[in-house]
Amino acid sequence: MRQRLLILILSCLGALAPALAQAWWQEDWSYRKQITVDTTQEGAGITERVGRVPVLVRLHTGNFSFDGVKENGADLRFVLGDDETVLNHRIESFDALLGVAYIWVDVPEIQGGARQDIWMYYGNPQAPLPDSNQVFDADYAGVYHFDGAPGGSADDATAYNNDSTNPVPGTTTGVIAQAAQFSGEPLMLPASPSLAVTAGGAFSFSAWIKAPQAAGEQLLYARRQGGNALLIGIANGVPFVDVNGQRSERGQPLAADQWQHLAVTAGARGVTLYLNGRQAGQMAVALPAFNGVAALGGDVPGYRAGVAGGAEGANDSTGENAGEGNGEGATDAALADAGEGETPAALAPATGFTGAMDEVRLSRVERSPALLRASALSQGPESRLLVFGVDEEQSGFGFGALGFLLSSVPVDAWVIIGVLALMMVQTWVVMFQKFRQARRTDEANAEFRDAFAGVGTRLEVLADDRDLGERLAHSSLWRLYQVAVRELRVRREQGADTDRISSETLEAIRASMDAVRTNENRALGHRLGVLSNAIAGGPYIGLLGTVLGIMVVFLGTAMAGNVNINAVAPGMAAALLATAAGLFVAIPALFAYNRLNGRNREISSDMRVFLDEFVTRLAELRGAGSPHSPSPVGRPPGRPGIRRTAWLPLRLPWTTTNRTGRWMASTSRPWWMC
Repeated sequence: MRQRLLILILSCLGALAPALAQAWWQEDWSYRKQITVDTTQEGAGITERVGRVPVLVRLHTGNFSFDGVKENGADLRFVLGDDETVLNHRIESFDALLGVAYIWVDVPEIQGGARQDIWMYYGNPQAPLPDSNQVFDADYAGVYHFDGAPGGSADDATAYNNDSTNPVPGTTTGVIAQAAQFSGEPLMLPASPSLAVTAGGAFSFSAWIKAPQAAGEQLLYARRQGGNALLIGIANGVPFVDVNGQRSERGQPLAADQWQHLAVTAGARGVTLYLNGRQAGQMAVALPAFNGVAALGGDVPGYRAGVAGGAEGANDSTGENAGEGNGEGATDAALADAGEGETPAALAPATGFTGAMDEVRLSRVERSPALLRASALSQGPESRLLVFGVDEEQSGFGFGALGFLLSSVPVDAWVIIGVLALMMVQTWVVMFQKFRQARRTDEANAEFRDAFAGVGTRLEVLADDRDLGERLAHSSLWRLYQVAVRELRVRREQGADTDRISSETLEAIRASMDAVRTNENRALGHRLGVLSNAIAGGPYIGLLGTVLGIMVVFLGTAMAGNVNINAVAPGMAAALLATAAGLFVAIPALFAYNRLNGRNREISSDMRVFLDEFVTRLAELRGAGSPHSPSPVGRPPGRPGIRRTAWLPLRLPWTTTNRTGRWMASTSRPWWMC
């Protein structure tokens, strides 16, 4: 027996060991949330090594309650599963009131076909903003979130600070918070060493694109120098990459007015075009060298005039545009270099981009297909790379599935649940009171029936027993008995003969007992309407909370741009909690209502039976013509041996006349009045 107990204890400790191994990072943080990077087939479905990736953590009311966190998210910290390694993160947008946040987290290593846990700590009111928010490695030369104020330049999120030299044309709602809106005018990037490309070197471009279905060619990214050109754009809705006139093969077109991820890499494998993380085209060509300015959403100024303009026309156009946009001489120098040996292929006419662009990234290396796939899956509306787990308290013990569900309940659903909680308390109080009343009444009635069964012909004998009256305070039969005895004694005190009771008197006593029985039935049914209201209204009130909660969940999901099942399901389940609460109120009330109605009918039946029994026995003992009743006072005595009968006055017809001498209606009067 001891050995079995020891084995059981060791098994339990072994099961708890993984949980106990997850230590708390720092005690100053009250809560943490589990986030799993899933590259298995159930998640992102990436089998190759991904490496270091800036992962987008998209928080909304469907996966995070925003309770306990600071309004600006300053207390957020991201820690690896070892609860020691703190990860750099950058908050692009955080709105606790609307329940939407976008946070970039630098994950140092992601393997293919595996799950990796990271912890998001929060709940420290004293926590300052983190010292370092650099989440992009040194090979990112430019990263543009377009999260600045309208009318400002596009800020570079890397350490190179390659901000745009002219303002962002416009802003709109993007796939990740805010995006840039282009209408044909380019956004110029400086001619910095970090953005330079060597001949035959590596390069990567990625961006989220949302464009209407339009004919013609539109440029998304352009670089020109010395007669060489690198152009990335859309031709009749189909993405392309063009290197010195050599263009990628026609591939899959973009869906109109939908956000899609477009990427281009160049390196040892040539130039490759990707759409939504999948390869869409490839060319065996090497990049020429570029160290001048670059253009987003259009062509480099001075080249849009076409081939016929020549170098002089190009320089004139460049000088004008440079003066307005760049404010630097880099464009002039680049175009001066391009004036010699320019080719028609390099100077092909192109128009600017009309549409929205978000999360533009420029790299000095050739990014791997696995990284581009992970970026497209983590940043897009249908994020399948991250799986959000439950929240945990500082003690380390999780809230569990129920806690996660409760944390996802929207505010309006909580209001409905609060109303249902008050209704539940009221119904349970009523149920307790009514069941106690029915039990006490049954017990007291049973004791009274036992006592009344032994009264025999002495019907009034129990009324004088004070101890019995105290014990039968909850008996409805006792109150019926008391009113009947009271009626008899009141008549006796008023001089009426209660030893011989007429049928009219019996009916009067019955009526008094019926009145008491009616009041008793009313007392039994008092406040049962509360249970009836809970039965009928509870489910509908809960359904109202569910509908409101679902509306809030869909609104938050639409604002966050995340429509996968992991984003919607928690909020939907939390909204359904209101309906479950309504049913939890109604179902016990239904059973209690039916049970109380049954017990009340039994008590009412007992009162009706006792009323009939008491009146019948009273008529038997003291009714007119009863052998148990004595002769009435004033009755003439009978002869010996002759049975005495009731002496009633003889009634004779009686007529009279009115003043006119006519006969009036005859009446009946006693003979002694004739």
